[in-house]
Amino acid sequence: MTVASGPDAVPATAAAEVEFISLTHTNASTELEPIPARGIDLPFVRRYVRALEDGGFDLTLLPYGSAGADSFVLASAVGQLSDRLKPIVAVRPNTVFPTVAAQQLATLDQLTEGRAVVHLISGGSDAEQARQGDYLPKAERYARTSEFVDVLRRAWTATEAFSHAGAHYRFDGFGPGFPPYAGPIPISIGGQSDAAFEIGGAKADIFSFWGEPLADIRSQIDQVHAIAAAAGRADRPRIWVTFRPIVARTDDLAWAKARDYVERIARTFQSGAHRLGDKAAPQNVGSRRALEFARRQEVYDRALWTRTAAATNAQGASTALVGSPETVAAAILDYIDLGASLVSIRGYDTYNDVVDYGRTVLPLVRQELAHRTATGRRGTLQADHPGALAAAGRP
Repeated sequence: MTVASGPDAVPATAAAEVEFISLTHTNASTELEPIPARGIDLPFVRRYVRALEDGGFDLTLLPYGSAGADSFVLASAVGQLSDRLKPIVAVRPNTVFPTVAAQQLATLDQLTEGRAVVHLISGGSDAEQARQGDYLPKAERYARTSEFVDVLRRAWTATEAFSHAGAHYRFDGFGPGFPPYAGPIPISIGGQSDAAFEIGGAKADIFSFWGEPLADIRSQIDQVHAIAAAAGRADRPRIWVTFRPIVARTDDLAWAKARDYVERIARTFQSGAHRLGDKAAPQNVGSRRALEFARRQEVYDRALWTRTAAATNAQGASTALVGSPETVAAAILDYIDLGASLVSIRGYDTYNDVVDYGRTVLPLVRQELAHRTATGRRGTLQADHPGALAAAGRP
């Protein structure tokens, strides 16, 4: 590793600090080694949450799916199993009335002394939405999310009872609602469609992207920020980016590991095991974009690898960062320089990767950010061959 500390100023877009996010798994099944079990392995959850906290992660996402565990209940458990982790509750507006969600989230925030975050999922698959009785077309789902946000915020802040009559929700005389611990709870919205950008830019505290090539995600961040400015916001949404890093001691070893991983992931996908197996063309824009990037080329920028997205039909966040801890840390810093202040890294070998990231990648990123703060200058963490992985190590 080399650290260059030249006189160049830190990019104007660069985030001054970063918080790291992971995703809490309920058992040891992975895309590499699927286990035919659908229940919660409580000892595993305890170990996993402890590994997140010990590894220096700041937040953890509790995902939502029609066949998965309930995200609210899991978030409450994580809050009690940890001392400082912030649980991010994934919520689909079709599954809970907004005043009830406001009450549930405020309760979680009280129990965790201000650590609750909510991530709203409008829904990218008609089939998945229909499994729980939601038949709204996609454009109306985003409009419903927008109304959901408005009701949440008012429920948390109103000092008197209020009524609401919107396109999707109606109620009379609600409130004052149960309050959060110390003010409104951060609301995250994700997606890579224009409808997601419009709502997230105008209303979200956090906007979430899947990992894409730097030039493409830069233009999307600019679009979200422009929408925020046009909405008259004094602030801008924080930017959250998600990757699935594959890390080893050297770049060459990491690429060998990555090639092994993608073969195993493809077998899992073809077998239909471990929540994978839907081979239909995805409806959501993020998955379609990921597949198009994979079609064009395998490696972008410093370390972004797309074969994992191709192997899974881009079901969920699936693009990888491949390399040594130094290479992956430098790649993460490239996105921080674009303005990302929330970085989600979760591995394909879930528990072991959390431990490895905490020991290797997170300290390097934080070391560089501390260096920048201390010197007031740009000091770019680089792999020994900056800007390009060693040719022998790439697939």
